[in-house]
Amino acid sequence: MSEHAFSAEERAAVYRTIAERRDMRHFAGGEVAAELLARLLQAAHQAPSVGLMQPWRFIRITRAELRAGIHALVEAERLRTAEALGERGDEFMRLKVEGIRDCAELLVVGLMDGRERHVFGRRTLPEMDLASVACAIQNLWLAARAEGLGLGWVSLFEPQALAELLHMPAGSKPLAILCLGPVTGFYREPMLVEEGWATPRPLRELLFTDSWGLSQ
Repeated sequence: MSEHAFSAEERAAVYRTIAERRDMRHFAGGEVAAELLARLLQAAHQAPSVGLMQPWRFIRITRAELRAGIHALVEAERLRTAEALGERGDEFMRLKVEGIRDCAELLVVGLMDGRERHVFGRRTLPEMDLASVACAIQNLWLAARAEGLGLGWVSLFEPQALAELLHMPAGSKPLAILCLGPVTGFYREPMLVEEGWATPRPLRELLFTDSWGLSQ
């Protein structure tokens, strides 16, 4: 055991938080105290980022009409997604895919504009800015779970339409609509597993040694 390791209880809490994180779609209204929201956003802001570019931008949605506009964009994309899914379209339409109207806090996370100026770590992998934002969202997700709050990541939207609705500058891009707030309970398994939509694959099928496809 490394001398830098946390205590057994602290390590257990970290692994429990990771294991019990869920992509939540059902919310119980209520509110998120200002100091708690600030703490969660600070956790997100402490995420690693390539070249320390910190490409994440958070937009807190407070106006009811704006929340309604975002919900309309998601609903429009939900219908288009169902059509694209073909024979699974009806099954998809029965899924609850967002909690925009019910969550206590609604956040939109986007990539900043002017990212082309940041070359460090992105010359051959420009998508590392997106990876950095994903790390920030995961930090927020885990912190929220530890605080007993649910968080759901909604990706059903047309990015340009959402960017225009939020007056985002040219070159920026929305990546996530985050529903955050109290829940009556957390799913025992990921919701898509509970609903029979998908079955997760075990790690052993995704872990290789020395070359792609060579399993442990």
